[in-house]
Amino acid sequence: MKKVLFTLCLITAAWLASAQLVEPVKWSFAQNKISANEFELVFTAKIEKGWHMYSTDLPEGGPIKTSFYFEKVENVELIGEPTPDKEVTEEFDKSFQMDLRWFSDEVNFTQKVKVAGAGEITGYVEFMSCNDETCTPPMEATFSFDLSGAANTEIAEVKPEANSTAGGKTRNYWSIFFLAFLGGLAALLTPCVFPMIPMTVSFFTKQSKTKAKGIRNGIWYGISIILIYVILGTVVTAVFGAESLNSLSTNPWFNLFFALLLFVFAFSFMGAFEIILPSSWVNAVDRKADKGGLIGIFFMAFALALVSFSCTGPIVGALIVEAARSGGLAPVIGMLGFSLALAIPFALFAAFPGWLNSLPKSGGWLNSVKVVLGFLEFAFAFKFLSIADMVLDLHILEREVYIAIWIAIFLGLALYLWGKIKLPHDSPLTHLPVSRFILGTMVMAFVIYMIPGLWGAPVKLISGFPPPVDYAESPLGVGRTQPAGAVATGHSSGTMTLGMHIGPHGIPLFDDYDDALAHAKATGKPLLIDFTGKGCTNCRKMEDNVWVEQEVKNMFLEDFVVVSLYVDLKTKLPEEEQYISETTGRKVRTIGNKWTDFQISRFNRNTQPYYVILDANEKQVGEGYGYDPHADDFIEWLNEGLSEFKK
Repeated sequence: MKKVLFTLCLITAAWLASAQLVEPVKWSFAQNKISANEFELVFTAKIEKGWHMYSTDLPEGGPIKTSFYFEKVENVELIGEPTPDKEVTEEFDKSFQMDLRWFSDEVNFTQKVKVAGAGEITGYVEFMSCNDETCTPPMEATFSFDLSGAANTEIAEVKPEANSTAGGKTRNYWSIFFLAFLGGLAALLTPCVFPMIPMTVSFFTKQSKTKAKGIRNGIWYGISIILIYVILGTVVTAVFGAESLNSLSTNPWFNLFFALLLFVFAFSFMGAFEIILPSSWVNAVDRKADKGGLIGIFFMAFALALVSFSCTGPIVGALIVEAARSGGLAPVIGMLGFSLALAIPFALFAAFPGWLNSLPKSGGWLNSVKVVLGFLEFAFAFKFLSIADMVLDLHILEREVYIAIWIAIFLGLALYLWGKIKLPHDSPLTHLPVSRFILGTMVMAFVIYMIPGLWGAPVKLISGFPPPVDYAESPLGVGRTQPAGAVATGHSSGTMTLGMHIGPHGIPLFDDYDDALAHAKATGKPLLIDFTGKGCTNCRKMEDNVWVEQEVKNMFLEDFVVVSLYVDLKTKLPEEEQYISETTGRKVRTIGNKWTDFQISRFNRNTQPYYVILDANEKQVGEGYGYDPHADDFIEWLNEGLSEFKK
């Protein structure tokens, strides 16, 4: 009986130990012969409930995206790229300040290939998955296809080496729609569009013999405006493709092109030049409009779009650029919002011309609206420059430089609104209207708010526009070279020990285990290991909600030596340091692989965030700690570990 109980205990212990390792994504691979020399390769990912696997088109600086690597390709031509069979879920992530995209449940990626003779393909797919509490490190699933004969299926199980909501994309579309609608309202107040309203009323007064016909014509005119702009958004989406538009968002060269485009639009609005379409286009459309009827009204709407292009073009261009970065149907949604705002007033005034008397008169204020929009587009252009700079890692447009540029731009806008700066097409300003004074004061307050950002203040109102705080000349702020409390960490000179770097919230951290262990032994402190990842959302949440607490920072500074081991670092290990893991059987190629293997082999865990406390003999003190964004619980865990260490 004792032997039976002992055996059951061993089985239970082994089960509990293995339960620490998670494999939320299982891959299988199949091939289908679709013609004499063409195959379709199918990569199927089955994802456990509550987990999600990231998409193939994430922006730089986010989690690890799903990537397909074809290592051996013999007598095979790859046609295109692996394409998913379902829409991604998309949601804005506050930790990364970007839209993240992922799949849940199951997704099939299809890759078409053409063979010449006996073909063979081998490789692996790299992926990362998360749930509401934890993330796995980048994992790999190897595949092999023999393309010389009939279709076959191979299953590849993923061994660890190293909350999906369909409403995310919908919410993103609503934000695009709302911004585009505001853009349409702004376009109405430009000198190319506003004066067109009385001309439109005059046209429809002649066309409409009865009130009922006038209402019908006005409604059709509004619908025509919407159709014209939605067709434009549809063409953009169809030409580039939804997935291609998504990939443009992180391409540095396209971001440079977008920035240049916005600079052109901004300078046009400020009066440097006008963007005018060829007069032959406008004349041709005018002739069509003269024919009358529903077709004539449609071409009247088309004529409005062409004639007002010098004012609406920069707004439409900026909207399409921003919508293209969101991908999917965003350009169509954006043009729907813009055209709806533009169409409603025109349709109403065309249907009820008597309302015209309630409109304010045209004047210099219309040009002022254009100039203000020009300043805004000028500022937003630097966002695209910043993305290109960060992707290329040039460090030209770092955080301080970016904020300084915005301060200068919005200071110029405030002075313009106060009448201290005049641009080419401005009318003489005999007095300062109250509206301009109030708006200028608000802009100046915004300028003053941004100034502390030059010295390291968070300036949360513009969060997501400037580069992050670690992409700066002084990550700790101007005039600071070390975090407060550096002396208390055992650095008698007041400087950080070799091998340390500045981590989140100014906390000094190691990023190499051996260096950190040596320093822990030298200072007589416990070693706190932070298993984390550059692309781990929940790790950022722990830092933002727990590490930021002053008591936690003090304990990190005074009581522990902290090392952050990033399991997703792509830095290749020297050839002589690469090895085959005894635990997983996989080859350890990168620093991230090394720390993943270390976590699995030593602590039987493969998820992040995960925290462990070790003593000088590398013996674990107490239990490990996973994701829990409650600072009080984490502080209690630190205190328990510290007490156990001192026994």
